[in-house]
Amino acid sequence: MDPARLEFFRGTLDVLVLKALAWGPLHGYAITGFIRRQSDEALLVEEGTLYPALWRLESKGLLDSEWGLSENNRKAKFYRLTPRGRRQLRQETTTWQAYAAAVSKVLAATQPRPALGQEAG
Repeated sequence: MDPARLEFFRGTLDVLVLKALAWGPLHGYAITGFIRRQSDEALLVEEGTLYPALWRLESKGLLDSEWGLSENNRKAKFYRLTPRGRRQLRQETTTWQAYAAAVSKVLAATQPRPALGQEAG
């Protein structure tokens, strides 16, 4: 499978954006770079996907933003987590870790488990 073609499940991008901002404010291009690097180039976020997510998160009170200058001295909008955004990140991280563990168990199955009430014994 082409890693660049991995699709985002609903809600995945939001939690990845929140995680990208956990260490401090970033502009949009830096957020996409963080996600790309941390996923070993498997997750590529396009502008048309990122900016609606940023606006949605900001409208929910999970992010604040302000204009500033990027590292190459260009005007850019910087986003940062609000306290509510930090709480949401903690909750979402717990949920995603439980979800990923459950999916991993299913994918690692080497034989089916007996149905409830049909266990040997």
